[in-house]
Amino acid sequence: MAKDLSLCSLIDTYSAVLTDKQRNVLRLYYDDDLSLGEIAELEGISRQGVRDSIKRGEAILNELESQLHFADKFNSFGNLTESIRRNAKDILAYADSGGYTSQIKRAAQSIVDSSEELEKFIKED
Repeated sequence: MAKDLSLCSLIDTYSAVLTDKQRNVLRLYYDDDLSLGEIAELEGISRQGVRDSIKRGEAILNELESQLHFADKFNSFGNLTESIRRNAKDILAYADSGGYTSQIKRAAQSIVDSSEELEKFIKED
């Protein structure tokens, strides 16, 4: 069974809707990188039971993400805040070295653009 590591962010985002067993099995499988056999032994269930629990949990998480897009939005927020931080640091560096008016304007515009994108996300929901 191939692991789709994008499920890790879905587990972080939506794990509260899973049963305790599904949440635990998914965390053991994705976060702790245990095999189906290792999880079966820990949980006292068959390998097939572990596989079924993982598949059901994955289906629930994928369905929630397809409807709500919370994990995708969270990742976008992270990318935008990193862009804002990087451009702000560039502005500070340009200001310290002097004579970089066009670079300062570009970095400032990028900060404005990123903050407007964040505002769109906030207003969507």
